[in-house]
Amino acid sequence: MVNIYETEGGKLNALQDFEEGCWVKVTAATMWEMEPVAKKYNIDIEDMRAALDEEEKSRIVLEDDYTLVLVDIPASEIQHEKKVYTTIPLGLILADGAIITICSEDTPILNTFIKSHVRYFSTKKRTRFVYQILLNSMTTYQNVLRSVDNRRLAIEARIGEEKEDEADLVELHDLESTLVYFETSLRAAGMVIDRLRRYKHIPQFPEDEDLLEDVQVENRQAIEMATIYREIIDGTSELMSNVINNRLNNTMKYLTSITLVMAVPTIISGLYGMNVDTAGMPFGSMRMGFGIICGLTFLLCLFILWVLWRKRML
Repeated sequence: MVNIYETEGGKLNALQDFEEGCWVKVTAATMWEMEPVAKKYNIDIEDMRAALDEEEKSRIVLEDDYTLVLVDIPASEIQHEKKVYTTIPLGLILADGAIITICSEDTPILNTFIKSHVRYFSTKKRTRFVYQILLNSMTTYQNVLRSVDNRRLAIEARIGEEKEDEADLVELHDLESTLVYFETSLRAAGMVIDRLRRYKHIPQFPEDEDLLEDVQVENRQAIEMATIYREIIDGTSELMSNVINNRLNNTMKYLTSITLVMAVPTIISGLYGMNVDTAGMPFGSMRMGFGIICGLTFLLCLFILWVLWRKRML
């Protein structure tokens, strides 16, 4: 899908055709949908398709007629009835007289501009528009990171409860994988931002440089958040594993104690069950011998239980 917008008088208007200073929003477009855009602004179609490839890395491509800025942005999807986070590429092309954004899905990072939630936004100020998109992306990263940490806190609060721990361990692993992807993408985006500050190919005004500096600060903060949250999740995973192991050890200790107590009547009954002369067995010739033996066995079991309780084995 290809949509064309232009700001006029502080309002964003939809256009039917390309105009000077417009914003061309390409979302999950097919080859034949991208061809008119590539032909209009003399863009290599492969550079446009790169933004639709999930395996593409963040980079900057400088050409005579345009500049491509490719970065990863956060995205969400539903897996096994749970919301998980990932990253997808976003292509920003500064062409002659237009700014072109290319993404494989409709992302809230761009929809924020359509809903007029960004102040001082103009499609005609292309460099500033790119920096505003990058700043919005870094802010979204931080919001998602806080959401990930909230899910980690919810799991941590359930540690020690009699609930299914296996699902929490799997979710912690998914969250840790998300933070690894985020941290990698943020570091790659940081390299792109550093190159934007050095490149003189892109025209910049003093206020644009200040905005780019804000983007760099937010990027560093997001990287620190991802690193800290990943280390905390490592500690939470280790804590949960220790709790599960301790619970297993207590169960094994309890079963061992029960086995020890049950071994006493088993041994006694086994000895008295041998085919030997009853005259040689204690209480074997007495009328109440069976009851006496059972009583002594019961008392012996109680004594063993008392010893195990004193040793905190129960």
